[in-house]
Amino acid sequence: MSSLSSNEASEGTVPRIAIAGATGRVGTALISALRDDDVDIVALTRNADPARLREGLSLAAVDFGKPSSLSDALRGADRLFLAHGTSAQQVENEIALIDAAVAAGVSHIVKLSVMGPASRLHPFDWHMQIEAHLAHHDIGYTILRPSSFVDILARAAGPVAAGTWGGAAGNGCVNLIDTRDVADTARIALLDTSHAGSQRAYHLTGPAAISMPEVAYELSHILGRSVTYHHRTPDEQRAVLTEAGISELVADVLLGIDRLFRESVLAETTATFEDLTGKAPRSVGAWLSENIAAFRKG
Repeated sequence: MSSLSSNEASEGTVPRIAIAGATGRVGTALISALRDDDVDIVALTRNADPARLREGLSLAAVDFGKPSSLSDALRGADRLFLAHGTSAQQVENEIALIDAAVAAGVSHIVKLSVMGPASRLHPFDWHMQIEAHLAHHDIGYTILRPSSFVDILARAAGPVAAGTWGGAAGNGCVNLIDTRDVADTARIALLDTSHAGSQRAYHLTGPAAISMPEVAYELSHILGRSVTYHHRTPDEQRAVLTEAGISELVADVLLGIDRLFRESVLAETTATFEDLTGKAPRSVGAWLSENIAAFRKG
């Protein structure tokens, strides 16, 4: 499944790929990953400002309050990458895009989901609802279920620099995955035509599980100074988040993630990324080294 361009070339057609969530972390990386492919990309956006237009990229305005705008944006699209920022409207909006894609004749949907067991935690339960809705449609789809993104560590940059980093993750482990690796997998799923009409799901992880204290050790090594992860109870961590001005919804999501980390729910290691791309996934240490400036004291 990693040799894809030849499939499209043999058809002699240029696929039109619609990307919902084009300004998100994975969407932005996906557009970069597709830049050398012979594809026509349209970014679905709620802000179709021409100033945001990038070379080789079309913009299509969508308004979830106007279903016709979704149909118009997807007209002529062969495939859809579906991602949505975590919000109370996520289920409603993703389902609306799925329905509009089916009605517009999109042949394949690649949905960004999450890895993990059935859960009542947001947004895990939301993704389960969306996946169930997608499965009821007669359309080809690929569901990407990554473990937690390594980018979540960016939230620790300021606290690490200030010496106040901590949370309720305990000594539990999580296998963090780089956003770019998820985007590379999405590219493969969007370009491959050998499984047209099929329904698949892939569990994606980084190369190894790591605990937050081990992340602190990595940071200590790179920064050349001691970094500590301060262990807190969930109530203590909620108080820290609230004091920092974090909304109740986001605080619930972050505390839910800490719980999953603490219980090592996302510690599984899969070989899926390497099997699909032929390359090893990026490590947490590599990501920290690339982004270490944000963790330094000002």
